[in-house]
Amino acid sequence: MSIEVGSVVEGVVTGITNFGAFVELPGGKVGLVHISEVADVYVRDVKDFLKEQDRVKVKVLSIDERGKIGLSIRQLQAPSSPQGSKRPPVNDRRHSRQHSLSFEDKLSKFLRDSEDRLSDLKRNTESKRGGRGSARRAE
Repeated sequence: MSIEVGSVVEGVVTGITNFGAFVELPGGKVGLVHISEVADVYVRDVKDFLKEQDRVKVKVLSIDERGKIGLSIRQLQAPSSPQGSKRPPVNDRRHSRQHSLSFEDKLSKFLRDSEDRLSDLKRNTESKRGGRGSARRAE
C-alpha cells in the first residue's frame, strides 16, 4: 500500500515524546503525529491520550523531500464528538465539592492552608539554622 498525502491508514504507536508520537505505518515506514494533531482538545501530555503499541488510524498530512511523514489523529475525529479521543478522566467528586463551597468557606480554607504552610516553612528554616543563631546571641 502506498502512502499518499490525504490517505487514511492504520498504524501502531512505536514511541512517545514530549512533542508527539511516532507511528509505524504499513510497509515499515514511520511517521510523526505532532502533539497539536493528537486530539481536538488541548494536549499537555501525549501519554494522556496514547500509549506505545496502540493501534491508531491516522491521516497523512505531509511527506517532505527527505521522506518525513506528518500525520494527524485529530483530523479524523468529529469536532464535537469525544468519540475516539481519550480525554483524561475528570475527578467529578472533587470538582463538584469545590463549587459547592461558599466564598467564605473557600477563604477560610485558604487561610488555614496558608498558615499551615507558613508554620512548616518557619519550622524547616529554624531547624536548618541549627545552633548558629544562639551562638551569635551569646557573643
